[in-house]
Amino acid sequence: MTKTGADYAWFENDFPDIAEAYCFTLVRGLSPAELISRLEGRSEEPLQGIAAVVEAAFAQYELEDGDRQLVAVTTVGAWTLLIEPNGYLGVTEERALPASAGTSWISHFVNINAVGTFLWAEDQALRLCFDPMFPEDRWGATPDEFLDVMTRIGFHVDDDAPETEMDLSSPAAFALAEHLTGIAITPELLQDTTFTCATVQIR
Repeated sequence: MTKTGADYAWFENDFPDIAEAYCFTLVRGLSPAELISRLEGRSEEPLQGIAAVVEAAFAQYELEDGDRQLVAVTTVGAWTLLIEPNGYLGVTEERALPASAGTSWISHFVNINAVGTFLWAEDQALRLCFDPMFPEDRWGATPDEFLDVMTRIGFHVDDDAPETEMDLSSPAAFALAEHLTGIAITPELLQDTTFTCATVQIR
C-alpha cells in the first residue's frame, strides 16, 4: 500500500532540528564511498544518530564559512541514503544530474523559508521536478507519470490545497520518495544509524 504524507508526519514532530531545513537523497546501486567520490567529498569521522549529524553540520558550516557542508551517508537495501542538514546539493541539477550517471537519483529538500524541491533523475536525465507545496507546476521528461500516485499520497496536483487542510507537502515528499525507491525512512534509521560522513564543496 502506498504511504501518504500523514504516514511521515512524525518527522517534523520527532526531529524538529533537521525538519526545518534538510535534503534527503536516495541513490541506487552506489556505495557510500562511491557517492561521496562523485560529489568530490572529503571523508570525516563517522557519527551515530541524526542529532549528532545536525550538530556537526552546523559546526562545520561555521568552521568553513559556508564553503563546505557536512553530509551523512548510509546504505539502506540496494540504495544509499545521503542526508544534508540545511543543504541542497541533492536537488541542485548541475550537481545531481552528473552524479546520477548510470543510476536512479531521488531527492527532496526544504529550507527554513518552506521553499522546497523534489527531484527525480535517471542516468543524468531529469524525469520529474517540482516544489512539494506547488505540485501542480511540474517539469522534466515525465512530469505526469505518477500523477495518480501523487494524488493518493496527498499532493494536490491540479489546484491549491483547501485552506483548512494541514500542510503535509514535506511529509508527502518522503512518501513519494519511498514509492519510487521502496525505501522507508524511519525514526529508528535516523536515531540508530552510524553514518559515514564527509564534507563537500558547496560554492
